[in-house]
Amino acid sequence: MSGALQVGSVPERLAHNRYALDEDESHIVVDQDVVRSTGCAGVIARCCPAHVYTELPDGGLGVEYAACLECGTCLAVAPEGALSWHYPRGGFGVSFREG
Repeated sequence: MSGALQVGSVPERLAHNRYALDEDESHIVVDQDVVRSTGCAGVIARCCPAHVYTELPDGGLGVEYAACLECGTCLAVAPEGALSWHYPRGGFGVSFREG
């Protein structure tokens, strides 16, 4: 059928996205003291659809902001003060290439 939506797996579809990385400024900053004291690293890491976060052995939270989808899910589950998050500067961030 011509013009039909081609549906692939989520990883296949996300591979079509383009990312313009701002190497000078991360748009996500983690307050490790808040993360460790609240024990929220695992929850934040598991909820991120792009797998940007990693729970560290010491209870902290690692972040690889380059693949962030800018969906805000992390902000919805993180306790207040755990994350400082803003959209990347103009011209940087994710560009969705497919539906």
